[in-house]
Amino acid sequence: MITLSTEPNCRTLPPLDEKSLAGKRRLSKEEIDILKKTNVNEDESWGNVYVDERGFDPSLVRGNEIRGFLVFGLVRKVNLKYHDLCLCAGLYSSNVENVVLGDDVCVRNVEYFSNYRIGNKVILFNISEISCTNHSKFGNGVLKEGEPESNRIWIGVGNENDARAVLPFEDMIAADAFLWSRYREDSALMEKFREITEKPFSKSLDTSGFIGDNTVVKNTTLLKDVKIGENAYIKGAFKLKNITILSSEDEPSQIGEGVELVNGIVGYRARIFYQAVAVRFVIGRNCQLKYGARLLNSVLGDNSTVSCCEILNNLIFPFHEQHHNSSFLIASTVCGQSNIASGATVGSNHNSRSPDGELFAGRGFWPGLCSDFKHNSYFASFVLVSKGSYQNELNITYPFSLVASNGADKPVSIIPAYWFLYNMYAIARNNAKFQKRDRRLVKVQHIETNPLAPDTIQEVVSAIERIIELTEKHLVNRGYEKITGALTEAERMQVAKDFLHQNPSADFKLQDMRCQRKYGAVVLKPVKAYKEYRKIVKYFAVSVLMDYCSERGIECLSEGVFGDVSKIPLYTRWLNVGGQVIPEEKVFELFSKIKEGEVDSWQSVHEFYDGCQENYGGFKAAYAVHLLEFLYSRKISEFTGEIFDDIKSDVTAVSDEMYKSAMDSRRKDYDDFFRKITFRSDEEMKAVLGTIDDNEFLRELKRTTEEFDSRLASLFSFD
Repeated sequence: MITLSTEPNCRTLPPLDEKSLAGKRRLSKEEIDILKKTNVNEDESWGNVYVDERGFDPSLVRGNEIRGFLVFGLVRKVNLKYHDLCLCAGLYSSNVENVVLGDDVCVRNVEYFSNYRIGNKVILFNISEISCTNHSKFGNGVLKEGEPESNRIWIGVGNENDARAVLPFEDMIAADAFLWSRYREDSALMEKFREITEKPFSKSLDTSGFIGDNTVVKNTTLLKDVKIGENAYIKGAFKLKNITILSSEDEPSQIGEGVELVNGIVGYRARIFYQAVAVRFVIGRNCQLKYGARLLNSVLGDNSTVSCCEILNNLIFPFHEQHHNSSFLIASTVCGQSNIASGATVGSNHNSRSPDGELFAGRGFWPGLCSDFKHNSYFASFVLVSKGSYQNELNITYPFSLVASNGADKPVSIIPAYWFLYNMYAIARNNAKFQKRDRRLVKVQHIETNPLAPDTIQEVVSAIERIIELTEKHLVNRGYEKITGALTEAERMQVAKDFLHQNPSADFKLQDMRCQRKYGAVVLKPVKAYKEYRKIVKYFAVSVLMDYCSERGIECLSEGVFGDVSKIPLYTRWLNVGGQVIPEEKVFELFSKIKEGEVDSWQSVHEFYDGCQENYGGFKAAYAVHLLEFLYSRKISEFTGEIFDDIKSDVTAVSDEMYKSAMDSRRKDYDDFFRKITFRSDEEMKAVLGTIDDNEFLRELKRTTEEFDSRLASLFSFD
């Protein structure tokens, strides 16, 4: 309802501060006379206008209505040019109220401009409204003095019932949101998270909007309660309300046509265009949101691209790709390096009587075209799910696997270690691909891009143990001679393990009822998977030790090296924390420090992450030795020269096989008959697709493989 007032200022706005008046003066009589000719001021004395002592040209202020105070920086006849837009500095045809302008600013055709501080060399052109309330939070989940709790902005990640909700704040990274959303049973920790989020913010009702240096805003409808960093470019946006847009000279952000952003944080180097909508959100560094994408109640990790689709109530780690209009991602936690195919409906089907289901997917989640899933479902890292409608909850604990539907009311099929068996090119390229796409200059969120890391390897170890367990049941059911009799469980497991080692060509299937509600799963090629998993664990362990020695200038392994590694704390449980792999015990250590007040800010939380990253190589080395001991069932001190020779031989073979398999899987794209059928000749195909010899990644892989083999030989050159 519109109310009437005869007061000059009908809103309560912050007063003019002393800092804004530094180096300013009142208008001269001559300047007032010039301004009065083309401008209207509620203060007939013009005592509410201050200008810079270094220079003020009143001819550059025309056609404006002025209320409250107006403070000018340097105003002189200079042109501000950005791309093809070139405008003269000054204030023209605008309605301004309580505004402080920096040096060499152009404000033209801003119909309502209230309570803002503007930096230097800023262009504001053709804007319906720029305003800021005195209680603005700029998208941060805090409250001002006297505000009720109902005013607080929460982001309901991971579940539609908001029971995993987190408070957005300007410095939030995916790791923060993950820890906040997952450990809900710890009420003291949850309260501390809220306290350290609110701590840096003032509760006073004295907030003004801000637009940083070298920023351009043009042809935009509404900016309300918006804080914009330096070097941002906003063109044709529809509605920006209660948000922070982080931007800098090195990492500028851009907001484009038809965009609507409400209640959230836009990260550095964001690209948001073409009718994209985000409400209650945090968008990380170097992210793109475009082509009508809808990002609602979600946190989107660094280096992600989302277009045309809908994302609702999600926590998404870095390097997420989702490009299709028919794709939906709802009530999920997706641990990054993921790709959601067209038609995929991830997490929209609820099995309970309320919308409180959720889905959790590890790194490298890749659901196929038109696939859909029920809540609650879980996927290990690097799971590829083929096209299909999955009618029951899934619990896929085999990493690097392929999952396929066999129709309703039937077991799903799983090929463990599928990526290593049949698509080595993709997995070998993974690390280099993501590192190349990481265009962040400031890397607050640490991101593990190597598919073989402690988080995935611990899943591989669990899968190995599960295959042994299921093989034992299979052998018992078929009456395998060596497993009958009064054997202990441990002895039966050893028999199953020996069977897997001694029968590399055995072809049978296993039943795993844990993988799908009611109907379970058929595990295909378990012997191949078992052997491939073991190869990968051995390769990971040796490559980690190789890096450990290389970083310390150690040429070869020795008892002394293993002695040093034994002094490093051993962690065998790992978490993917927003993209950074951290030992679970270190996470609990962080929680204790937060609850005790030793860590009392998000900055100090991030410093804890930094400390974990600095020690990551050592932690991995201790874990690598532990894995070798697991594989050979003895302490490293008991390893013989024969065992070390076996390790060197096996890992060299794996390294060469990885290169060969990557070459073979890629060569199919050039040799396959059906790839050639649309081309008139081999010459045309070569002109369009190039040749396998043109593949830069494979050339680099060949070089690094040769280097790895050479370093490996040196590493195991001890007596």
